[in-house]
Amino acid sequence: MQPLLALSMQVHDGGRLEPTLQQLVLMRVSQINGCAYCLDMHSKDARAAGETEQRLHLLPAWRETTLYSEREQIALAWAEELTELAHGAVSDALYERASAVFDEDALVDLTLLVVAINGWNRINVAARNIGGHYQVPKAKAA
Repeated sequence: MQPLLALSMQVHDGGRLEPTLQQLVLMRVSQINGCAYCLDMHSKDARAAGETEQRLHLLPAWRETTLYSEREQIALAWAEELTELAHGAVSDALYERASAVFDEDALVDLTLLVVAINGWNRINVAARNIGGHYQVPKAKAA
C-alpha cells in the first residue's frame, strides 16, 4: 500500500490542484463506489479545510446547481467518466473542456487523483473498513 500512499501524497502536495477541488473529487468518486470509509474521511477533511455543508450535500447532484465553479464541474465530470469506464473512454468533448481549464500537469494530477481514490475505495470496500470513526488529524484541522 506504500506506493498508493506515495502517489496520493504526491498529488495532494503537488500544488497543481486546489485542496477543495481535490476533496470534492475524492468525495464524488467515493460516492459512486459506495465507500463509506472514504466518504467519512473526505467529508471530515473537506469540512476541516473550510468546505461548506451545502456543497457537500449537493455533490451527488452537482450538475443541477451553480455552487461549483467551471473548473470544479469539469473535474467532477472527469472523475465520473474515469470511475465509470464501462461506458468507454473519456469523451472527446470532456477532454477538450478539461484541456482548456487544466494545464497538462494538472490534468495528469487530476487523473492520478481519480486513479488513487478508486484504488483506496476498492481496498477499503474489500477490507470491509467501516465508516464513521475517522478523526481529522490535528495538523489538518483549521
